Amino acid sequence: MNLNPNPTVELLESPNWSDYELIDSGAGRKLERFGMNKLIRPEAEAVWQPQLPEREWQQAAAEFVPSAEENGGHWVARREKVNPWQIRYQQLNFQLMLSNSKQVGIFPEQACQWDWVSGLIQNAKRDFRVLNLFGYTGGISMAAAAAGAQVTHLDASKKAVQWAKENQALCQLPSTSIRWMLDDGLKFVQREARRGSRYQGIILDPPKFGRGPKGEVWEFYRDFPELIRACEKILADDAEFLLVTAYAIKASSITIGNAVRDALAGRGGNVTQGEVCLREKSGGRLLSMAIFGRWQRG
Repeated sequence: MNLNPNPTVELLESPNWSDYELIDSGAGRKLERFGMNKLIRPEAEAVWQPQLPEREWQQAAAEFVPSAEENGGHWVARREKVNPWQIRYQQLNFQLMLSNSKQVGIFPEQACQWDWVSGLIQNAKRDFRVLNLFGYTGGISMAAAAAGAQVTHLDASKKAVQWAKENQALCQLPSTSIRWMLDDGLKFVQREARRGSRYQGIILDPPKFGRGPKGEVWEFYRDFPELIRACEKILADDAEFLLVTAYAIKASSITIGNAVRDALAGRGGNVTQGEVCLREKSGGRLLSMAIFGRWQRG
């Protein structure tokens, strides 16, 4: 029943895209194609030099220009009518737009996790309940629902939940396949435990810092240990997975892997940890986008 104490670090890629590509990266930026639009976004990890000449970058439809304050900035559109547009991943469709942050509504590097979750749900061949905390616009919620799961999607942002609902309609998923929750993640999980609700899969993408719909303050290092322990209590006896992805925190995948391993120590199975990456088209370099830890039933 003991979990592997010293796992290797895995580097995951998402090679099955046709509507997305990382064209080039460097000098603190990345040049990407989302369907018909090429965009430039800041990327602190890209400390190297771009492979392509600047004229290739100038073909972008818009660029996000950061400000001095953290996560601040604005989009500069180089042509009219950039917003909104759609892209497709396998059978899933998503609406994108230039938001008030550098995000456009999808994290393409997460497609590898969508595929992993979908495969586990399909192979289970039974009723499958999935909880997606900090669900944003619902990429992995759509993948899980399309694979046959009954999904509970939670986010503290009303705008994000509405965006995710629009993605559900674009994916032509039944309205009953996803339950929408505008709530604080930890409080909701604690209530689910008291109600006796159980899930076969739990997905967490906690931010570094955030606020719940009633002003609840979330701080990763303070609150994540309590949250993951609470999530273990609502994993069903026949649970298949728990997945944690983390962006913008000063921690390694070892930190996430150890937290998952500690919370699920009594369940057996396997824990893997590593980085979620994009591979650029220009030079083939890997760009690390996030760290992850995931538990799978043995």
